[in-house]
Amino acid sequence: MEQDVSNVVIIGSGPAGLTAGIYCARAGLSPVVYMGSRYGGQLMLTSDVENYPGFKDPVTGPDLMEQMRSQAERVGTKMIQDDVTEVDLRTYPFVVKTPSEERRALSVIVASGANPRRLNLESEMRLMGKGVSNCAVCDGFFFKGKKLAVVGGGDTALEEATYLSQLASSVTVIHRRDALRASNALQKEAFSDPKLSFIWDSAVTEVTGERKVDGVKVRNLKTGEERSLPFDGLFVAIGYDPNTEIFKGQLDMDANGYLIAKNETETNVRGVFVAGDVRDFRYRQAVTAAADGCKAALDAERFLKESPAVIR
Repeated sequence: MEQDVSNVVIIGSGPAGLTAGIYCARAGLSPVVYMGSRYGGQLMLTSDVENYPGFKDPVTGPDLMEQMRSQAERVGTKMIQDDVTEVDLRTYPFVVKTPSEERRALSVIVASGANPRRLNLESEMRLMGKGVSNCAVCDGFFFKGKKLAVVGGGDTALEEATYLSQLASSVTVIHRRDALRASNALQKEAFSDPKLSFIWDSAVTEVTGERKVDGVKVRNLKTGEERSLPFDGLFVAIGYDPNTEIFKGQLDMDANGYLIAKNETETNVRGVFVAGDVRDFRYRQAVTAAADGCKAALDAERFLKESPAVIR
């Protein structure tokens, strides 16, 4: 294995990771970004993005990420298309390992993101960005006056449903149980919303449509009855899984696996910072992730100013 040392190693290549790379590179820190096999994060599965500042016209998610990547490389960020498989944050410099190399780091920024849970349907992925979405705030604007379905029964599902009801003509929540798991306050709000309806004890078995969503097939889990229902869009809101497996036992995280930060970016290990959806389970927006990346980079720069080993 090759071994190298870097001032800053950034794990993840979504808006948080690439923004951190831009700021660190401009500070003369020669950052290294491990892009991972899922380069670009969730925006790579997003069609039109209309709420990222600086673009007069809609930009596709992949185009936005390619522009961020090009900007990061132009200012001096080194990009490595590799997955980080192991870290050792108990020693210093820190050790970051991939299948092809081992790198020591004077500081680390974790921007590994979170993955939305899927229904694991071929049709769901085929129509992702074509009527299937995991983010109401991101995509709800495109469904004004439309008939929508939301899958889930927890807080996320009801938050998505009540948000969408302000835009759509109607929203139907499809839940596999006969009672919701969401908080009482959210349930009260949802049940009092005249635009919201519920389908209980049911699961989506297929998303229908060729070039865009035109409906879903739903099976009642108690009776086995299956029926086709017309919808213009489907929002899957069954939770997220943060990409924190390799940090277990080293970085503090909450019961759901999200990294815990103090002062916004600092972890329990001095010199290790966190940015984006790997800690943010509330907002989950490209612009807030980018802001996190900026903060983490500035905090890493301040930390490295105290280190006599920083490489210039």
